[in-house]
Amino acid sequence: MLKLIAATLGMAAVLPAMAHAECAEVSQGDLSISAAWSRATIGTARPAVFYVTIQNNGSTEDRLIGIETPVAGMPMLHETVLSDGVASMPHADQISIAAGETVSLAPGSYHGMLMDLNEALTEGESFPMTLQFQNAGTLTIDTDVVSIREREAPCAPAP
Repeated sequence: MLKLIAATLGMAAVLPAMAHAECAEVSQGDLSISAAWSRATIGTARPAVFYVTIQNNGSTEDRLIGIETPVAGMPMLHETVLSDGVASMPHADQISIAAGETVSLAPGSYHGMLMDLNEALTEGESFPMTLQFQNAGTLTIDTDVVSIREREAPCAPAP
């Protein structure tokens, strides 16, 4: 019985750490990209989402100007906008990342929309996402596919 209690307590300590484990991170120039994730999809008929954290460690602004991935025929940047209690998601031509600032593409904010999916996104798998920046050029990061029910980054962005 004591072994069962010890094992249960051990798992209770490990599970929160697993839920917010370190994320993959890539860097180029002044930018660090981490915490890339998407939700699993049911088939390919509806678009998927893409979320990520972008940190600008430099002294000049940069801009995210596009995204590309082999899993979607039409990936685009969008922003969630609330007007009179109604949410819309217009296309965003670019997303500014001010010098010394961090911007997160996250639920209810800026995000990537992955339309015309080539395949369903399956929980536990990953796919590459290429981010195109005005100054830093292109960076590719592996994007984790998590539960369709997930509402926040499954791992902690780099400090």
